[in-house]
Amino acid sequence: MSRKHFFSSPEGIVVNMLNSLVTRNAHMALDETHRVVYSRTHPPNQVTVISGGGSGHEPAWSGFVGDGMLSAAVCGDIFASPSTKQIMSGIRNVPSNEGVLLCITNYTGDMLHFGLAREKGQALGYKVEVVSMAEDASLGRQKSEKVGRRGLAGNLLVIKLIGAASQKNWSFEQCRKIGDLGNSELVTIGTSLDHCHVPGRDAFEQVPENACVLGMGIHNEPGLRTISPMPSAEDIVNEMLRYLLDPKDSDRAFVEFKPEDEVVLLANNFGGLSGLEFDALVNVTLTVLKRDWKIVPSRIYAGILEGSLNGQGFSITLGNMSGMARAMGLRDAEIIELLDAPTNAPAWPKNGYRPVEISKETEALREKANAAAEHTDSGDKGPATPTSLIPALRKACNDGVAAEPKITQYDLLMGDGDCGEAVAGVCKSILANLDSISSTPPPLVTLLESISENVEDVGGSLGAILSILVTAFTNALHDNTIKQAKPLDISTVSDSAHKALENLKNYTSAREGDRTVMDVLIPFIDSLTGTLDLEKSVKVAQEKADQTKDMKAKFGRATYVGDEMGATRGQIPDPGAYAAGVWLAGLLEGFKGQ
Repeated sequence: MSRKHFFSSPEGIVVNMLNSLVTRNAHMALDETHRVVYSRTHPPNQVTVISGGGSGHEPAWSGFVGDGMLSAAVCGDIFASPSTKQIMSGIRNVPSNEGVLLCITNYTGDMLHFGLAREKGQALGYKVEVVSMAEDASLGRQKSEKVGRRGLAGNLLVIKLIGAASQKNWSFEQCRKIGDLGNSELVTIGTSLDHCHVPGRDAFEQVPENACVLGMGIHNEPGLRTISPMPSAEDIVNEMLRYLLDPKDSDRAFVEFKPEDEVVLLANNFGGLSGLEFDALVNVTLTVLKRDWKIVPSRIYAGILEGSLNGQGFSITLGNMSGMARAMGLRDAEIIELLDAPTNAPAWPKNGYRPVEISKETEALREKANAAAEHTDSGDKGPATPTSLIPALRKACNDGVAAEPKITQYDLLMGDGDCGEAVAGVCKSILANLDSISSTPPPLVTLLESISENVEDVGGSLGAILSILVTAFTNALHDNTIKQAKPLDISTVSDSAHKALENLKNYTSAREGDRTVMDVLIPFIDSLTGTLDLEKSVKVAQEKADQTKDMKAKFGRATYVGDEMGATRGQIPDPGAYAAGVWLAGLLEGFKGQ
């Protein structure tokens, strides 16, 4: 795979791409600040359907914004989930009287950020629910027991069905049920010749020349296993279909396909295969399906639908529309009608184009929602900011920035390498915030609220976890020091941290021993609550971060590293846990320097 790109770094690529997209499609508009592509024709009397995720998967999801598909798409950095703030902007830009469905693929960062957006949206009075789409069949039930299956290109079939149902004025609950059924009636598996390459990244891993990787994900996850020597095209398609269809594979027989069932095929090019080779693979797939499985898909969708930058791979999705119809109490034809319904979403295969009629009513509601979001009530912010806190924060953030190369190195070995960039991004944002503070800092809660905004701007799983923790800590400290009039001391701070941790546990099932940042956060806060001693607690945090070297990942993308590959990548700490240990040590040193 070539490292060469016309852009020397990721900076600016996403915004350039989005501006190109909306310029070419009159029904689209762009909230550039929040990188939200939204439909200008979406009426408020239909269910709003929003999706999104990391950029680099184009045309997903921005290319599927249009009548009968997505109302809006929220775009994160390359391979990193969008922030909660971005998602909230997406909700405001396409208001609905019927409700909002956040349709996301099952990755930790997306689950956390979109989950937090759901909580915030409901608190503001919106009817908001999350549909988690997960149909990967490569790793089986045992391998994905804790985190669930990955969401791959099959999610686009779900989005098309929900979007068409919304346009036909189906109820919120009916639209949501379609989304929930997607996981039980769809299966996907991918195979790739090589990893994709992110512009500006020096680190680079390659699959051996005479090999391919079965089950490789769309973020450079190593996949299930490497097959060498390189099989023929028909052999690899045979094996992929066996993983999808074999009823005897109890670990992977996720969907039952009966001879009379209406089946659809979605073949997805990761982005790096030529059109010639990709379409040849589609035909091989159709041939093997008919010959060996007696399946003739009634609908075929093929192309670059959910890419992986320049990844040289493809995936096969099979969907049982009859199974979905049975579960919905509908006829097969009613489900197929949703797939066939016209859409002006530019990336959907064989889409039709219709005159654009902009909804003035939605524009008025959008302006009202955005104006309300900008209005904040400062209120009573309680105790003053301690003079030692800002220097301590500076030291912690500077240490976090300095540790970025090592964090990135650790993450590249087990994931996609974005953790170091996320940590540096959070730290730089906080430092810029501190630089803007006058000689008289704002009250403590006000400062923490602004820092919470800094953290919320960063996507990815780590950003989501820290954002929820900081927000919950700020709320707890506000309650303790203002509502309950407790003094600002180590006891009050530790109690607030404990409440914040308990709140965070509602959004992630990761605990100690799962090789995540929670291996540091939980013992650190537990120690602080029990001892009221920051120095002892930071020492515990550093010890716990180091102990992650000997743990097997149970959450995040590192979960998908195959056993044969994971064994060679041990003896390095979890990147997020390591980063948390560095930051806390810097905070302690900063306090000591005062």
